[in-house]
Amino acid sequence: MHIVSVINYKGGVGKTTLTANLAAELAWQGKKVLVLDLDPQASLTFSFIAPDQWQKSFEKDKTIKAWFDAQDTLNPVSLQSLINRPEKVCTALNGRGCLDVIYSHLGLINVDLELATKLAGANLEQAKRNFISVHSRLAQGLNNLPARSYDVVLIDCPPNFNIVTKTALVASNYILVPARPDYLSTMGIDYLIRSINRLIKDYNDYAELNQGAPVKRIDPRILYIVFMMIQEYGEVPIAAHRQYIAETKRNVRLTGIKVMDNYIKRNDTIFGQAPAFGVPVVLNAYSSGTHSGVVTGIEKVAEEFCISLGI
Repeated sequence: MHIVSVINYKGGVGKTTLTANLAAELAWQGKKVLVLDLDPQASLTFSFIAPDQWQKSFEKDKTIKAWFDAQDTLNPVSLQSLINRPEKVCTALNGRGCLDVIYSHLGLINVDLELATKLAGANLEQAKRNFISVHSRLAQGLNNLPARSYDVVLIDCPPNFNIVTKTALVASNYILVPARPDYLSTMGIDYLIRSINRLIKDYNDYAELNQGAPVKRIDPRILYIVFMMIQEYGEVPIAAHRQYIAETKRNVRLTGIKVMDNYIKRNDTIFGQAPAFGVPVVLNAYSSGTHSGVVTGIEKVAEEFCISLGI
């Protein structure tokens, strides 16, 4: 099971668009996919179900917030009990693969504050054990899913580096960084990379010093930086966008991180309308050449993703 976090410090870069459409395309290819929405904005959640359905059937005790809230109680909740298979997506897949979702909650932002209180310890050794316990929670929850339940788990992270985000990175094998071809979206990538490396070092240092049960080291790898919202002219990105893509490639070359060759084109109309229908863009048939070109771009991104993971 490949666990992949999708993250960028900057909001509005197409993180949710990438997560939803990559998951849908993988499912269309016959793969079993689980999507986990860790962003309290819940944009991914409301891409699959309507807010009134969420409020009626999931808000109280069927979101990832309920799972975090129950971890230190006498009645912990399993991640498996929160999984939902969105009806509209299931219909669109028409028997191909599956796409399951664990929904977010607008109150998830308070979970981070509660987790922070659990990091303190009476001494340094206790603080280190608490650090490992808190940051490995999601990894343990995913490990408790039935064997071979999913080929890929995609985690839509919030645009920050709080404790909830860190639990996703600790649980992950790989990381995808979506970015728009502009200054604000790309300037924070180096800082994000440094933050991830610092988390890995701290976690592994504490794991080695842990005197209890052995703790597995982590090594989440940034698989790709994926450019979103690309405008084309003559079937290639416009000059301004090519400039940012080339500059990003130069900036990350020494780190060994790759910029994906393929990208997702900009189309505010179809991407803006998709959440209202509850079905990702890639699962829709479009007669317009412009719209079908967007779908082709998503398919190529998914193909490059699968080749890198060997799936």
